Amino acid sequence: MGKGIVLGRFQPFHKGHAHLVEHALENFDQITIAVGSAQEEWTVDNPFSIQERTDMIEAWVTSNQYQDKVTIVGIEDINDPPNWVEHASNHHGEGTLVTSDEATKQLYETSEFPVHWVDLHEREQFEGWRIRQTCMMLSTVYEDDATRMVLAPSVPESIIEWLIANDGLYRFSQINSTPHAG
Repeated sequence: MGKGIVLGRFQPFHKGHAHLVEHALENFDQITIAVGSAQEEWTVDNPFSIQERTDMIEAWVTSNQYQDKVTIVGIEDINDPPNWVEHASNHHGEGTLVTSDEATKQLYETSEFPVHWVDLHEREQFEGWRIRQTCMMLSTVYEDDATRMVLAPSVPESIIEWLIANDGLYRFSQINSTPHAG
């Protein structure tokens, strides 16, 4: 069945990502989760470091007993779309891209890289910016049960527990999303 490649920023890893990886696991023997924007951290769009994202994804992989089937790699951005696939391939290797993102699909297909399309799974609920904004709101709520309840519809339990155990939500209170006026 070969190797599937799931590409994303995973800021944080959410149930939409989990759906994509689980779909890939149904169709491929091995999966490489390619974590993009590896050099980015501590920003509104990219709050977590590559190590933190790897750790949270590993927590999910372990909780689902996928360790023998999943490899995680980081890929730094080069901000050069025509050369992105070649650059990324040096990190994630050969295989088939598994995606629900149209722009990524087109980029890989243009480079004649095999693509396996997955229909979007509850896209509005699982948009990364929505989840990050929810985390921002929760960053000042110091009640773990409330955090679990609010994040449960969109974030896997193992990721919620990782965020709580590693004080991951506090990060959002430290990231300024608007320029300082004075």
